[in-house]
Amino acid sequence: MNFGFFYFQVMLKVGLTGGIGSGKSTVARIFEVLGIPVYYADEAAKQIMNSDKRLKAALIKNFGEQTYQSGQLNRAWLASIVFADNQKLELLNSLTHPATIRDANKWIQQQTSPYIIKEAALLFESGANKYLDYIVGVSAPEDLRIQRAMQRDHVKKEEILQRMSRQMDEEAKMKLCNSILINDEQQLLVPQVLKLHQRFLTIS
Repeated sequence: MNFGFFYFQVMLKVGLTGGIGSGKSTVARIFEVLGIPVYYADEAAKQIMNSDKRLKAALIKNFGEQTYQSGQLNRAWLASIVFADNQKLELLNSLTHPATIRDANKWIQQQTSPYIIKEAALLFESGANKYLDYIVGVSAPEDLRIQRAMQRDHVKKEEILQRMSRQMDEEAKMKLCNSILINDEQQLLVPQVLKLHQRFLTIS
């Protein structure tokens, strides 16, 4: 890959993605320990849905007044609607993704580190990858991902499988990444991250 164009940019923008239970949040925290700022898109989206007036108006228009209670997003109610209807889930994503991308780009402009990390489960699905220079994927065997997600969220296997079915195929997602970190509890993860960190420092 030719990195020549990075020299014309102020900062290297790195995307970090992976499926449910892959361990991308763990990888993100390692980058934070190394002093690299991380934008957590999924967490940011939850806050934006409560703070972005334009987004709130759009959600109420499309999903009804019950979307908010006392000015706060009624997550359980909205989830019960969109997770039962793929078209409504796509509509929700089409409203929230642009707002999150705007917020992330604003955050990036405020950073001064050699490079930044944007962690997002739906990096390709949302189109956020178009605003980034380099994409890192975190990969793990499906059985291990399911086990991790069940333990983390205290839910049954069926629910995790249902969530996975709504995401891009893991193999297809990894093929779109520039680098892949293997988080299978067999290979050491920290050395893999350190190697990428040094590479990013060199090209940023």
